[in-house]
Amino acid sequence: MENNKTFEEYLTELEGILKSLENRDISLEEAVKGYTQGLELSKKCFEILNSNEKLVVSKMTESGLEAFNPDNN
Repeated sequence: MENNKTFEEYLTELEGILKSLENRDISLEEAVKGYTQGLELSKKCFEILNSNEKLVVSKMTESGLEAFNPDNN
């Protein structure tokens, strides 16, 4: 798996794996392989989202803005 892909590329690849897992004509071995790859891709997507969230919050803090907190109504 390449490390220089964009979030969108990882997500598209993950969607393809999910579609293949929905196919009832794949073997157990293919399903396990797809599931494992899907876990790796979802982890990479989460890491990208998390790092971008930290970047945005950091920029907001530098600008004197408060981070959005949905629990503070």
